[in-house]
Amino acid sequence: MTAIITGASKGIGKAIAMLFAENNIDLVLCARGVDALQALKKEIHSKNSKLRVEIYSADLSKKEEVLNFADHVLSDFGTIDILVNNAGVFLPGEIISEEDGTLEFQIETNLYSAYHLTRKIVPHMISANEGHVINMCSIASQIAYPNGGSYSISKFALLGFSKVLREELKNKNIRVTSILPGATWSNSWAGAELPEDRIMKAEDIAKVVMTAVNLSSNAVIEDIIIRPQLGDL
Repeated sequence: MTAIITGASKGIGKAIAMLFAENNIDLVLCARGVDALQALKKEIHSKNSKLRVEIYSADLSKKEEVLNFADHVLSDFGTIDILVNNAGVFLPGEIISEEDGTLEFQIETNLYSAYHLTRKIVPHMISANEGHVINMCSIASQIAYPNGGSYSISKFALLGFSKVLREELKNKNIRVTSILPGATWSNSWAGAELPEDRIMKAEDIAKVVMTAVNLSSNAVIEDIIIRPQLGDL
C-alpha cells in the first residue's frame, strides 16, 4: 500500500506520515522545504529501514508544480492507494482589511492544490477499483470565527469539494473522507503561549486518519469533527 501526503514535513502531515510508516505503508511525501523532508525521511528509515519513502519538494499553490509532482509520482508508482490532501496555509485576518491577494493565495494553496492533485491521481484509483482520498479540512470549514477571514472561505470550499467528490466516487469503490480538526499544535500555532493540553496533538489527528483507512472497504467515514476537550479557541 502506498500513500501520498502533502504538507508532510510538519505538524499533522508529519504525524500522519510517521503513523503510516508504523503500519508499513510506503510513502510519497511532498512539501516545500527539502531539508525538512530529508530529515523526515531519515527519521522514518531509522524506525523502518525497509519502507519505501520518496520525497518531492514542490509549491502546491502553483498548478504547474502540482501537475509535475503528480506526473513524477504516477511514473514511479503507477497508482496510489491513499491520497492525503493536507497541504495548507493559514493567514489570519478579516475580509475587509486583509492584504490584497490573501484570498487568492489561500484558495490556491488550500483548495486548488487538492483539486488539481486529486484530478490527476483519482483516475488511476478508479482503474485499480480501489482508493481513498482524505481531505484535511478544518473546523473553519463549518463555522466562521473572528480573524478567520479568507482562510475560512478556503476551508469551506475544501469541504464542499470533498462532499462533491464523495458523491461522484461512491459508486467507483473510492472512499472520500473529510477531517475537520479544531486547534492542533502545528506551525500555525508556533510561539503561542497556551497550555500544552489546550490544543490537540497532531498525533491525535493522525490516529483518526488511520482509523478511517483501516475500515473495511464497504464502510467510509465521510466527515469527522475533532475538537480540543475544552472546546474551540
